[in-house]
Amino acid sequence: MPALSSTSNQRALLCALAAVGLWSTMATAFKWALEFNSPMALITLAATVSWCFFAVRAVMVGSLKSLSVMDNGLVLRCLLLGLLNPAFYYLILFTAYDLLPAQDAMAINYTWGLTLPLVASLFSRKLPSKTEAGLALLSYLGILIIVTNGNLATFEFDQPLGVALALLSTVIWGLSWVINSRVVDANDINPELALFLNFSAALPLLWLGTAVAGELPSVSMGSLIGGLYVGLFEMGIAFVLWMNAMRLTDNPLRISSLIFLAPPLSLVLIGNVLNEVIASSTLFGLVIILIGLAGQQLLDRSK
Repeated sequence: MPALSSTSNQRALLCALAAVGLWSTMATAFKWALEFNSPMALITLAATVSWCFFAVRAVMVGSLKSLSVMDNGLVLRCLLLGLLNPAFYYLILFTAYDLLPAQDAMAINYTWGLTLPLVASLFSRKLPSKTEAGLALLSYLGILIIVTNGNLATFEFDQPLGVALALLSTVIWGLSWVINSRVVDANDINPELALFLNFSAALPLLWLGTAVAGELPSVSMGSLIGGLYVGLFEMGIAFVLWMNAMRLTDNPLRISSLIFLAPPLSLVLIGNVLNEVIASSTLFGLVIILIGLAGQQLLDRSK
């Protein structure tokens, strides 16, 4: 049994590292893909790829059969959640990336780890603890350092709308995660099947929206590669790898700590692929954000 446990944990570690490796490329991929498509067109194209991925997965493992015995109300809830995430969440996130430097949008987006427990506390009707609130404020100080380029006295943002949208995306993510987790856990639904239903509801709305807005995805090579990469790896394969890692490990908190590797790896890619000059204020602000996230991890561990 110990040997089996060790093997399982090793597989969990490999899956988690692979997922983190993929997620670390996303800031660069988002910014690059947005050179060929609008945010609406990119989410539409990427969501289509993800829907195909989860449809194939559902057929392969036979989870589609369980739809016939699922309560209609439960199926409807899963479908409606798709309007929140992926549709609304990624539209807001991609718009933020379109407006901000990739390094700024990435750093702000990683505060979802602090937004999530704050949103969850609202659902449980419990106020956040002083420690949770303090950690959140610390990370938001890091955001202010980044978006003001370290000039806190002036308190001037280059792209206030982009900053607001990036922050809003973390709230939407936390909201969708909490609601989806409650629906999935309470009804013992296969998470991948739930995602398939989420994307099934989002796709018609996204294609209709892009058509009405006159922003249908282009058929250029850059557009298709960007949509394929984001849809397959960010919304598909990385999620499956992470879920497998959490299922295989006997220490989920240790595995979840690996997410701290993604931001610095992202900055390396942003600097070398997108040729963005990484500002010292971004590095300092990101360190403060990560300290806040690390504190939340320790708080979770103590609980």
